[in-house]
Amino acid sequence: MLQMSRSSTRATLMRGRHRKLVSTWSPLATAFNAPPSKRINFTREDVGLFRMPELRTFEGFYLLRDNVENKSQDLIAEAISSQRQRKMVDIFDELSDSLCKVADLAEFIRIAHPKNKYMEAAEQACISICGVVESLNTHKPLYQALRKVVEQGDLKPTTEVDQHVARLFLFDFEQCGIHLPEAERLRVVRLNDYILQLGQKFMNGAAQPSVLPRSYVPESIRNYFPTSGENVIITGLCTNAENVQMREAAYRLYLQPSETQEELLRDLLLCRHELAKSCGFETYAHRALNASTMERPELVHEFIDQLSDQLRPRAEADFALMTQMKRKESGQPNVLAEIWDTPYFTTQLKRQSLEEQANEFLPYFSLGGCMEGLDNLLQALYGVRLENSEMEPGESWHSDIYKLAVVHESEGLLGYIYCDFFERSGKPNQDCHFTIQGGKRLPDGTYQLPIVVVMLGLAQPRWAGPTLLSPARVDNLFHEMGHAMHSMLARTEYQHVTGTRCATDFAEVPSVLMEYFASDPRVLRTFARHFQTHKPISEDMLQRLCASKHLFAASETQLQVFYSALDQEYHGDMAQKGGNTTETLKTVQNRYYGLPHVENTAWQLRFSHLVGYGAKYYAYLISKTIASWIWQTYFESNPFNRQSGERYRAEILAHGGAVPSRQLVANFLQREMTPSVLANSLIHEIDTDETKIKELIVSRS
Repeated sequence: MLQMSRSSTRATLMRGRHRKLVSTWSPLATAFNAPPSKRINFTREDVGLFRMPELRTFEGFYLLRDNVENKSQDLIAEAISSQRQRKMVDIFDELSDSLCKVADLAEFIRIAHPKNKYMEAAEQACISICGVVESLNTHKPLYQALRKVVEQGDLKPTTEVDQHVARLFLFDFEQCGIHLPEAERLRVVRLNDYILQLGQKFMNGAAQPSVLPRSYVPESIRNYFPTSGENVIITGLCTNAENVQMREAAYRLYLQPSETQEELLRDLLLCRHELAKSCGFETYAHRALNASTMERPELVHEFIDQLSDQLRPRAEADFALMTQMKRKESGQPNVLAEIWDTPYFTTQLKRQSLEEQANEFLPYFSLGGCMEGLDNLLQALYGVRLENSEMEPGESWHSDIYKLAVVHESEGLLGYIYCDFFERSGKPNQDCHFTIQGGKRLPDGTYQLPIVVVMLGLAQPRWAGPTLLSPARVDNLFHEMGHAMHSMLARTEYQHVTGTRCATDFAEVPSVLMEYFASDPRVLRTFARHFQTHKPISEDMLQRLCASKHLFAASETQLQVFYSALDQEYHGDMAQKGGNTTETLKTVQNRYYGLPHVENTAWQLRFSHLVGYGAKYYAYLISKTIASWIWQTYFESNPFNRQSGERYRAEILAHGGAVPSRQLVANFLQREMTPSVLANSLIHEIDTDETKIKELIVSRS
């Protein structure tokens, strides 16, 4: 039933190719280029985590839990009452909002807070809320009340958005089989539990190193790997190793087949298939794509096939160049580029053709400079600025957190972004975005402001200098801030569909689009300057940097097509047949990828995305394609276009998931979103970037 989620003048000035460069940092950049100030509290009372008075101590989680359990019962009673005075969807969204405010907060604190007592209390709150949700998922009077409204209409006047959100709640409800006869419902519950267990075991196995006798590894490279007694330990793929034997050995040995993993994966796929059939779907892929942008697997297959056919000759050209480079490096005229070579030669091409030196870009991308760049861009596109805000005592979970107020030039405060940017002991090593409180329209007409956290794993700033970001880190920063701004700029009636709470294959569009801005020379010129001298990055460096992000784009995209096709195949009819997953892999790889399968390897048994993104791995590829289409249509000619930014906010970001994403895209781009249109858009981008790279390389030779 519930899914817990996680000024016109200035704009005119910013349209020019050469923008005014200042010699001093803005207050925002200065703040982020220094360690967060340590707040010593002598007099003021703690306000509690995220300014929640209940969380002045860890025990507040128990109070929050009890309060939400009691409120849930009141809302259930209201929903099933014959005297109901509100729209059903209003009651359900308040129920969802109440649970998510505790569950999302607790889930974040569970993994991010450095103190065990807070972590433990948060974990207990998570468990309790899960129990509440499980009980709701078996509450038949509540389900029947919602179903009646969806099928027959509400007693109160409703809008298309109300009806869409109500259908989403009903779909969530039915994922637990509440609409089925009791015996079948219990079977669905058992299948869900078993799927969870199988997924956890598979992911654990996928992360384990390969431990092999020393004799399995060629003596010439044996010392490159750690050992334990007479065994060699292979902990991962050595994709950027200069020694080709080491790259090959790591690939073959780390990806050896495992009977245990094979059995876990087959069982997982079969259980998902049975679950989907029980809930009335043809395959698990049909179930997973319900209410998505692509809507059904047949459209995903058509998109993948059309994109694959156009990619093939372009990817073959990439692999031919890699083979040429390998032959030149090795002195062997007959060797071919293999699947373990592709990351290595991508790096080599950057160094050879673009003369990229290790860490040469770092001094030009201080954290503060990047935040200033983001601030400039957001002001240009949306009239929004980022203001570094002082926190009250007890508001944050660690002393190195920044708090940003997101302020619109006419609308005022839009929400808050807490920036947990720096690595520390016990903190997850991942870049991600957490919703702490979703935005929604309140009964009195005011708006519940969104609160999010952006988590990165950057090095701590030193007093001698700020944190410096590699180009990849700059991309990640813009990506995660794209998620955050999706939440900030959404203005939905319901928190259940606010910001990133939309279809999986659309949720990445705003964040991927931000990467296009981070890769555009006109945007980078506004903030890429040396952290000590303030000297702007040279035009040569800028062009090389932007070109380096698109090397071998065709073969890399082909790899993503292959992964997506395999995921769809596993979650289609193949699951029911129960065949060997490696044999399926070979067939799909031969169809969709330009390099052959390596015998006696089974990389799919380490492909943990099959657990979290089952039948949805294509989502990143389709999000990338839609983002590319939006960029080409609205921002490629001028990345600071205020009119385009305002339209993008009004027609895409503001709606979150309140309008079906397929409809949003078609309306915004004024064209039906067919597989061929999508494929052609991405191919056009790849060809354009390839032409720019060739022109740059020729100009440098």
